[in-house]
Amino acid sequence: MGCDMGMTSKQSGGSAAPEVRNVVLVGPGGSGKTTLLETLLKEIGVINRAGRVEDGNTVSDYEDVEKRLHYSVNLAVASVDITNPDLTGGPGTVRLNLLDTPGNPDFVGELRAGLRGADAALFVISAVDGIDGATRRVWDECAAAGAPRAIVVTDVDEPRANFDHTLEELQAAFGDGVHALYLPYEANDPTNARVISVIRAQLMEGIGSTMRLSPLDPADQDRVEELRARLIEDVITESGDEDLMEKYLEGEELGFMALAADLQRATANAQFFPVLPVVAPTALGIPQLLRVMCIGFPSPADHVLPAIYSPAGAERAPLRHSVDEPLVAAVIKTTTDPFVGRISVVRVYSGVLRSDQTVHISGHLSQFSGRPADSQWHADHDDEERVGALGRPLGGSQTPVDQAVAGEIVTVARLSKAETGDTLSDPANPAVITPWVMPEPLFPTAIQSAKKGDEGKLMSGLQRLQAEDPTVRVEVDATTGQLVLWTMGEQHLQVMLDRLKGRSGVEVQTVPVLVPLRETLKGKAEVQGKHVKQSGGHGQYAVAELRFEPLPQGSGFEFVDEVVGGAVPRQYIPSVEKGIVAQMAKGITGYPMVDIRATLYHGKAHSVDSSDAAFQMAGSLGLQEAAKKAGIVILEPVDSVTVECDDEYVGGVMSDLSTRRGRVKGTDQLGNGRTKVTAEVPAYELVRYATALRSLARGTGVFSREYLHHEPAPAHLTDKLVAGA
Repeated sequence: MGCDMGMTSKQSGGSAAPEVRNVVLVGPGGSGKTTLLETLLKEIGVINRAGRVEDGNTVSDYEDVEKRLHYSVNLAVASVDITNPDLTGGPGTVRLNLLDTPGNPDFVGELRAGLRGADAALFVISAVDGIDGATRRVWDECAAAGAPRAIVVTDVDEPRANFDHTLEELQAAFGDGVHALYLPYEANDPTNARVISVIRAQLMEGIGSTMRLSPLDPADQDRVEELRARLIEDVITESGDEDLMEKYLEGEELGFMALAADLQRATANAQFFPVLPVVAPTALGIPQLLRVMCIGFPSPADHVLPAIYSPAGAERAPLRHSVDEPLVAAVIKTTTDPFVGRISVVRVYSGVLRSDQTVHISGHLSQFSGRPADSQWHADHDDEERVGALGRPLGGSQTPVDQAVAGEIVTVARLSKAETGDTLSDPANPAVITPWVMPEPLFPTAIQSAKKGDEGKLMSGLQRLQAEDPTVRVEVDATTGQLVLWTMGEQHLQVMLDRLKGRSGVEVQTVPVLVPLRETLKGKAEVQGKHVKQSGGHGQYAVAELRFEPLPQGSGFEFVDEVVGGAVPRQYIPSVEKGIVAQMAKGITGYPMVDIRATLYHGKAHSVDSSDAAFQMAGSLGLQEAAKKAGIVILEPVDSVTVECDDEYVGGVMSDLSTRRGRVKGTDQLGNGRTKVTAEVPAYELVRYATALRSLARGTGVFSREYLHHEPAPAHLTDKLVAGA
């Protein structure tokens, strides 16, 4: 592993296709992922000078909003070829596709897309910041994706940094599989900074042909030997190498060459997590890290591939990583270039993708998400389209290529029908691969165009945003009529609004979100619905004697016919019901009325002037009169809410739910230091809950919500709710 191993994956020289490594950089915000990527690109020789996030000149933060905010909001890909044998471990080329992901939890959708596109992850953490709830959440995302991981500890040169303490924190948080592969030595002294190779138990400078080794300081010897023994034993155990285990148990001294293949297998199993220190400004540890990625991480052929189905949902034979198989690829990212148009970032799983070929495009998110098909959210679609130009991405730029083989990541221009999460396949053998789990956007914002006449541009721009980002949902609320943009949080919302303005030229205003109120009768009432009008010619005459009463919650509407003796002709009885139903839809105070029973027990008709329309009006007037007599109760929507957070924040979460008029229904221990809280909470109190929970639970909280029912709003809040609506 690292500088201590030769090439162990399949590698060919000459003109053979390069080895591919797809590696995603993950970690909490501010841990140094983008800065690390810049340093890696400079070490490889792709750029002459590493950019700085604060200067807005990094390769991966290429969008204007990222330059302004000074943090990443997009998944960005840098595809580079490494030919230096000191880094690759042998002759030939390693094609390294580095995927930089945002650390802000608002953009967890970008993180999950990056994990789907990659075969291994660099988990980046700062030695200064340590491990908090947000860090553990990112680790859990990697574990859920089954991603092999190496841990990169940045900022080890800072005065407050303590690598040993950070290593202990990592082992306590993430288990015994965490082992230091290298240690920093004099990291804050640029003239003497080196790394300690734990496998060799020696100080190391340089790499490969330029490597120089020297003995450890006596003060470090015992500590490094202890780390080495634990490292070797765990590597052999996780790799399942019985022969090497037998030699180890017999006391045979094992050199680094004997451990090379086992280190790779242990890492690929996602149970062994090597730790490497780096200092980006001085490139300390960077050559070792590159070598780990080239020869210690799994190739696309070694990684578990997603399940595959037919567009109709039938299971298919498992995917095989081979250029000889039919084409299957996934759109892991979609963006818009002002000059080129839509650009799709595509991971090829099998077969070959060529420019100008026709592909089948399948999008079936509802099939896998558990949500019903919804025309307002990524409607299911199957299309065929000709592929545009292909390119190898380097941040916001692309280098043209003719084709991409299984395992590669490329950009595809002008796939107008493809959305993020879609599958590209051979039209003769169409397929759908299981999409990654898309997080549910739970931060609603009502929006409208600032200028009249821009409504069409606004809707078009929103549709593009939704096609690009599955964590965006656009909804026209059927009850309130509001256009609601659902996002992951405040930062995500601001980025979406910025894109609407920059790409679609639409100024947007935000307005308070309305909750869909209902109303019902407060009590019983007997009334007469009378509609009598005389004018020239035929008049209008209808009298309906009605009894109204409220019903239990969720009962709906009941209409009872108790008319005897023909007081109301049979043909007009349905008319009375129709008039009541129409008035219920409009409501009395402006909100739909629900859960009432109307009994028609008597009435009067005229042989000439009575009509269907007249008795509809009588029914409507009867309900209006009943509302005056019995009174109206305003009903507000209540959601069933599930919150998961670290145990230490449960008390605060429950207290906060109570202040939101929530009724806590129970708690369940989930294990691993986490608890689930279930509650019933008015929807009005949840409008900004996504942001509040993140702050309350220090980034460890997630929640889901589902409509439960409407119930009477408290009298002291009715005026506030009605005013808001």
